Amino acid sequence: MRKSIAALHVAILMSAGLLLGQQPKVAPAQTSVPPGWDVAMPKAPWTMPLYEGAIPNSKPTPDEEKQTWLFGWPFAEKISRPTLTAYLPAPVKSIGTSVIIIPGGGYVMEGSAAEMTTLAQLLQDRGVAAFVLKYRLPDPAIMLDPSIGPLQDAQQAIRLVRGHASEWNIDPCKVGVMGFSAGGHLAATVGTHFSKSYVPNDNKLDLRPDFMVLVYPVITMTGSIAHKGSREALLGPNPPDELARLFSNELQVTDKTPPAILLHASDDHMVDVDNSVTFFEALRNHKVPVEMMIFPKGDHGFVFMTRDQWLLPVFDWMTRNAWMKP
Repeated sequence: MRKSIAALHVAILMSAGLLLGQQPKVAPAQTSVPPGWDVAMPKAPWTMPLYEGAIPNSKPTPDEEKQTWLFGWPFAEKISRPTLTAYLPAPVKSIGTSVIIIPGGGYVMEGSAAEMTTLAQLLQDRGVAAFVLKYRLPDPAIMLDPSIGPLQDAQQAIRLVRGHASEWNIDPCKVGVMGFSAGGHLAATVGTHFSKSYVPNDNKLDLRPDFMVLVYPVITMTGSIAHKGSREALLGPNPPDELARLFSNELQVTDKTPPAILLHASDDHMVDVDNSVTFFEALRNHKVPVEMMIFPKGDHGFVFMTRDQWLLPVFDWMTRNAWMKP
């Protein structure tokens, strides 16, 4: 009896499977985009190589990039393949301004990608095209001249953004840089060394950023206020005075240096606040429009501040200068 019941169950299941298999296949429903959503939704972010073909000033080496974790956040090390990640705003929101975000890390690492992504999305939501730069870290094992590697990548990022300005709905006259710590040094470097092209630039694209946002930046490579770790990583343990002066950005300011806003905490125990003060004075003395906010507490990385405390003043500055809408 039990065998008969079991056989009946098997027969029912088999017949059900056969019947299901005989059912006509239904095409998946076609999703339609509501009217207006094609301009109201931002394009998904994507990452592109910074260079097509050979990377200038690079030695043929394997890709050994890796992640290390600090304070629960991932940081990238041994970067030899630079990229640019784009966060374009919804077309209906776009105001034409773009910002190249340059993370810090003492020129020995870069991070945190999660923090840079959040910042890029906040700019994107305000109608600003944001681009997160992953630049090569100076290393004689992978570069012929480590001192110029990061600057080459920052210049190439500007070339890439301006070269695609029409395609990406960007105003080529509203391309800014935003750098943090050693990334602030790189942002200030690309803002003071634009008269010389360190990358192939056959189409003569302008390498000068239109504005700079420098957040607890390393500025100088000379004197007691220099951040020794960044200087050694970029220029070597005992750089010649001429090289150290070349990459001391307060000494490279001219009347053509782009306008800037500097943000620093007076209790910064890693990068002396006098880096920002020195650069502010250099810009002011050359009559370059500059603003500075020095917070009494915050330390390096503004770890004791909320993001709004320093970012909203940046948005206000950008709005007053027509790089962002109210």
